[in-house]
Amino acid sequence: MGFFDRLSRLLRANLNDLVSKAEDPAKILDQSVADMQADLVKLRQAVATAIASQRRLQNQAEQADSQAKAWYQKAELALQKNEESLAREALSRRKTYQDTATALTTQVNNQAGQVETLKRSLTALEGKIAEARTKKEMLKARAQAAQAQEQLQSAVSSLGTNNAMAAFDQMEEKVLNLEARSQAAAELAGADLESQFAALAGTDVDDDLAALKQRLEGGTTPIQLPAANGPAPLLEPVKAAEVDAELEELRRSIDKL
Repeated sequence: MGFFDRLSRLLRANLNDLVSKAEDPAKILDQSVADMQADLVKLRQAVATAIASQRRLQNQAEQADSQAKAWYQKAELALQKNEESLAREALSRRKTYQDTATALTTQVNNQAGQVETLKRSLTALEGKIAEARTKKEMLKARAQAAQAQEQLQSAVSSLGTNNAMAAFDQMEEKVLNLEARSQAAAELAGADLESQFAALAGTDVDDDLAALKQRLEGGTTPIQLPAANGPAPLLEPVKAAEVDAELEELRRSIDKL
């Protein structure tokens, strides 16, 4: 394969590709219908010309036939006047017009057949144009729908690499992190609140320990414990040995905790 052949094929391929990409279905459909309409106008003109030619030939044939009849009458008149030479000339002229009328009649018949063919072609083209106009709008709507679907699919496929979508995903992740941190802070706050209440509950133990220490330091001094109803009764003096044993047992129980 020669270099110029390859170059020519490459140029044609690139041009065809450019033309294919530049083709707009809606515009091509409109142009196709416009071209068919222009062909219809030309065909109508051709039919009109053929009909006019047929009528002209018909008139010429009728005139030739009329002239043939007129020269026949002249031949009769010449014979009546004993002018045989004039009669012969008149019959010769009659024959010429008769031949002309016959030829023109043949052309008229041929022209009539052509006119009928052109009329049928005109009717068929009108039907095709009407059908094309109906299909054109449907095809344009289908082409627009297909283009919209293609654009939608292209947009959906490009969402993964789109900067706006990436920023959206990033902000969504940030919101999720903020919500998680807020929830953790709330849980920590609840735990701290429980520890505070536990500390408050622990003050009773401290009070009991202080009371025990006071009893040990006071010896036989009676102490009062709070009662559910009414004033607390006085307690009997407690021996120091018993208290020490009880305190030691209390310390062991606390150490086990």
